[in-house]
Amino acid sequence: MKIASKSDIGRVRSSNQDSFSAGEIRGAAWAIVCDGMGGANGGNIASGKAVKTISDCITAAYHSEMSKNGVSAMLESAIIAANLNIYDEAAENESLAGMGTTVVAAIVEGEDIILAHAGDSRAYIYENGIIRQITRDHSVVQKMVERGEITPDEAKNDPRKNVITRALGVSEDIEIEFGEEVLAKNAVLILCTDGLTNFVDPGQMSDVIGNNAFEDCPQCLVDLANSAGGSDNITVVMIKND
Repeated sequence: MKIASKSDIGRVRSSNQDSFSAGEIRGAAWAIVCDGMGGANGGNIASGKAVKTISDCITAAYHSEMSKNGVSAMLESAIIAANLNIYDEAAENESLAGMGTTVVAAIVEGEDIILAHAGDSRAYIYENGIIRQITRDHSVVQKMVERGEITPDEAKNDPRKNVITRALGVSEDIEIEFGEEVLAKNAVLILCTDGLTNFVDPGQMSDVIGNNAFEDCPQCLVDLANSAGGSDNITVVMIKND
């Protein structure tokens, strides 16, 4: 496996409220991307706490003999723990009230991907020149698209597109969506925040990945998002099955 990543403050924000971590452990690769929200410091704290809690759980608990259900259960426990850690800290510190974070996390063993996510940070797979989104946004506009009230193109410019319906830390309970995918030989898994996807469409992402060295792709994608406005923090983590 190869891993490449980049996080950038963007061109407008005064701080980077995204957090991420990635690595290899006992024959598997893993990655976590979080996009924080809430106050001057709340987003930083929420996303950082989520990434640390989840990554600590993965590195402590994962082993190569785990079943897919076992990996999903481990991710579920880790995300629930992160949710409660953020919620409890916000309850104890008035200045952090309302803080929260999205999360998208993946473990890749061989060709098997186990995904868990809440919010609108996304995962994609790039394979043979084709890119496809493999997560579903937990957002107001996504629900509207699914109900047929607006089209996907209309959703891109809807003023409510940043209103998410799930996030860690805002409630004692968190609803997590899980998924399983295949990462074929030479295919690439991409985890990213909406600071990328709001400015760079899938076709542009595919062009970047297809025409640049793998290690350079996260920086190239960040540069593309910044050149299109860069009004949010941008984070990209990529895992290639090489």
